[in-house]
Amino acid sequence: MPRLVMKFGGTSVANVERIRNVAAHVAREVAAGYEVAIVVSAMSGKTNELVAWVKDAAPLYDEAEYDAVVASGELVTAGLLAIALRKAGIAARSWQGWQIPILTSDAHGSARIEGIDGARLDAGFARGEVAVIAGFQGIHEATGRVTTLGRGGSDTSAVAIAAAIGAERCDIYTDVDGVYTTDPRVVPKARRMERVTFEEMLEMASLGAKVLQVRSVELAMVHRVPTTVRSSFDPPDNARPGTLICDEDETMEQQIITGIAFSKDEAQITLRGVKDSPGIAAAIFGPLADANINVDMIIQTVSGDQSTTDMTFTVPSADYDRARTVLDAQSGAIEFAQIEGATDVVKVSAIGVGMRSHAGVAAKAFRALAEKGINIRAITTSEIKFSVLIDSAYTELAVRTLHSLYGLDQA
Repeated sequence: MPRLVMKFGGTSVANVERIRNVAAHVAREVAAGYEVAIVVSAMSGKTNELVAWVKDAAPLYDEAEYDAVVASGELVTAGLLAIALRKAGIAARSWQGWQIPILTSDAHGSARIEGIDGARLDAGFARGEVAVIAGFQGIHEATGRVTTLGRGGSDTSAVAIAAAIGAERCDIYTDVDGVYTTDPRVVPKARRMERVTFEEMLEMASLGAKVLQVRSVELAMVHRVPTTVRSSFDPPDNARPGTLICDEDETMEQQIITGIAFSKDEAQITLRGVKDSPGIAAAIFGPLADANINVDMIIQTVSGDQSTTDMTFTVPSADYDRARTVLDAQSGAIEFAQIEGATDVVKVSAIGVGMRSHAGVAAKAFRALAEKGINIRAITTSEIKFSVLIDSAYTELAVRTLHSLYGLDQA
């Protein structure tokens, strides 16, 4: 029998009524002939509550015990869903991450999956059981301690389990009915896409789209797991197909640009009058890397006499103050004249595999933004995307302009 993994997020299992609705979605797939594994998140808001309890108990807490606490939210959901399925006449049992086991690193709070033994799940399928698995968690084999995968980790759990058991696909159920060309709250004409490539979805997820967690898309791409984003709020007996994330060769010829993403989690730092000499870039970015501060856009402008340079780059807004502290501490080694910064910036990106075979795609956008009076602070490009850093006040105007420019408004 074909196998299917279904993942349900926090809003989909927010209360017992929603859990009964999830059970009805599962019943539909069981009736269609699938062996089903379900991965669930904690009920909406529950993880935040558990984290708050930990911090209230001790601001400087033990990370392993933190994981022991926050992993419990998914256990409750898994047990309740298994009960609801049994009440509906479907054989089911709940599984904790360590019972399968899902083996992970020992980085508590942000562990990475190292392996999954699907033998116990295979035995459950042979008994005709639906497996209801607590997402977001695993076990570090050497210590025997429960670990968690970080926020959004249930998506990662689901894709990894789909790969481990050879599932036909992995369906991610959420509160939206698919992946849109951009945020519909910003552009009412945004459209749901029927298909998007792994590469495009990875770029969109990393550039601000909140539909899927980045690590889950990486896993899906590496293991070639077709992944569908669907809505659990659709009627179980009339659910829409959602958006399929798949290989590029499974998509038809499409528009050059697939979607527009934006991220407000950006801050800009500029070092003025930096001495232009070999090793200066390493002197700037090495200490930032040592402090685990991710640097994105980088622009270097050399002075006319080629003796000094201005270096502009972006960091996550949450790391802005820490980045400035690191750079101030390196002022003697870097020898910059002045440091400037801005947090009122946003990164707007256009993504599409069609950019590989078309020239002038980004230039077209630069002209359109200029005509709207939008100044570009920085630019980065790759094979299938380009990003511009602009003042945050122009976010909606820029997104709408690019969305229309590339014909994404059209059905």
